Amino acid sequence: MPQFKTLMDVFKLLEKSNCRKCNEKTCLAFAAAVFGGRRPLADCPQLGQEIASQYESQPQKQANNAQETENQLAELKARLSQVDFSDAAGRIGAVYDGKKLVLKVMGKDFGVDTAGTVYTDIHANPWVTAPVLNYILYCKGVPVMGKWTPLRELPSGGDWYRLFGQRCEKPMKKVADAYPELFSDLVDLFNGQPAENQFQSDVALVLYPLPLIPLLVCYWHAEDGMESNLNLFFDATAEENLGIDGLYALGAGITRMFEKLALRHGIRA
Repeated sequence: MPQFKTLMDVFKLLEKSNCRKCNEKTCLAFAAAVFGGRRPLADCPQLGQEIASQYESQPQKQANNAQETENQLAELKARLSQVDFSDAAGRIGAVYDGKKLVLKVMGKDFGVDTAGTVYTDIHANPWVTAPVLNYILYCKGVPVMGKWTPLRELPSGGDWYRLFGQRCEKPMKKVADAYPELFSDLVDLFNGQPAENQFQSDVALVLYPLPLIPLLVCYWHAEDGMESNLNLFFDATAEENLGIDGLYALGAGITRMFEKLALRHGIRA
């Protein structure tokens, strides 16, 4: 029987009506419970038994989850040996110094050699390193258009935007709510560029996680009984230069980076 490799593999099977008959708040929450091994897929009353029976119950994730991540990184690093770094540099907006590619990640130098060894001053957790390696391997070099687009409106964003909202935008909003100096620190630490008149937000900041993948962060303060809000926008070309799963992973990695930044300042979001 097949096993689910990602939470999205579960989510794609569901009706996405958020009927709550499974006693979870949303279909996404149910998918997370199935993927985490806490619920069987057959607990979805909207899903035919013939579909549910095709899948084994996902085993409780253990330390092998971290090992799987390491295996994925090792596979990406192995593919780097087949890349012509001098050719890739022009395509992805990097510099090749004869030994390694050096590109800007969040405004900081991020170097990688053909063996996959990383040279950088930023905290390169796997959620950031994997999108960078994918970018080097698969970026098509499509020039940035300057058209800001929510993830749901990208060609393959329809299946990913709910998960992106839950794992990236909502936790990033919590950081922004609890950490008033976040945006000024992002300007200072990661060369963020304030942007004016973007979606009438109170704060609009452009970050460059990767040379051809700018990210617009828009934040609205809580006022007049309305909650605060935060949304992320990519350039319309982003999926061509990284892929939708890479964009999700990048968003999650940046969110974790911001959470660590807040904790370093003694703030728990």
